[in-house]
Amino acid sequence: MALKIPVIDLRADSARVAAQMREAAMASGFFYVSHHGVAQPLIDAQMAMTQRFFDLPQADKDRISLRHSRAMRGYEGLGEQTLDAAAKPDLKESFYCGLYSDDQHPYVQKGYQSYGANHWPEQLPEMAAQCEAYIAAMLALVQRLMQLLALSLQLPEDFFKATAGDPMVTLRLLRYPPQPPDASADTFGAGTHTDWGAMTLLAQDAHGGLEVCMPDGTWVAATPMAGTLVVNLGDMIPRWTNDLYHSNPHRVRNLHSGGLPRYSIPFFYSPDYETRVEPIASCIPPGRVARYAACSAGEHLREMYRKTYGLA
Repeated sequence: MALKIPVIDLRADSARVAAQMREAAMASGFFYVSHHGVAQPLIDAQMAMTQRFFDLPQADKDRISLRHSRAMRGYEGLGEQTLDAAAKPDLKESFYCGLYSDDQHPYVQKGYQSYGANHWPEQLPEMAAQCEAYIAAMLALVQRLMQLLALSLQLPEDFFKATAGDPMVTLRLLRYPPQPPDASADTFGAGTHTDWGAMTLLAQDAHGGLEVCMPDGTWVAATPMAGTLVVNLGDMIPRWTNDLYHSNPHRVRNLHSGGLPRYSIPFFYSPDYETRVEPIASCIPPGRVARYAACSAGEHLREMYRKTYGLA
């Protein structure tokens, strides 16, 4: 039987949801969530704002390039990121924003990436409030999902609370042009990659294009489903669980939009920059050893940005 991405109904009792999350995490690390508590009008408004942003003149978008931001906030043009080193530069453009930190914030003072000010386009004065409301809703949901993840590992529900003091939160707005009909086999909207942080929550339009590599090596479409968000685990989860839970490769090809752009909105959640990420003792069976050395969450993310953007 072909493997597929499960749908988890968050109305169910915590024990049932945790068990379903465990099964999904030990397979592809991907699942949909339904009845997630984020109002559909808020998601729709965020999708509309995403389209309005990318409709701005190119010069206006270039003016707020993320390359001018120490916090990696702002606009990224077509081909500026290469997620798969063996493929061509990604056929997508995006906008990054996150939780605001002023210049007096201790992490800004230390020069930590992912903390700082956002760079909003002057032409959309309402964009900041919209994105901030969406970030707040996603942050509340991901914090609940991290509690359920702890329960799935037979850990106290608040196990990850200590890692969330000042989390690294990134909201990314994405626009993928149609896949060129004569594109080579190494052309992708987003090349094959795993996500770098702890957990990603994705809203996508109706066109689809996200593909997930399942444990048997087959690629499965993460088809858009009304009323759901796609959730996937990032690379910090295998580090914490000593590879019990997976962060599986995925990619994007805009093949099904009838020549239209595809829009999606991933929300990336990672723990506090200074969080020590290392295998949890209960995830190391007797006679086995830790597969990962300890590292800070922030240093891990900084290295991944360096690799895919060529930034120092």
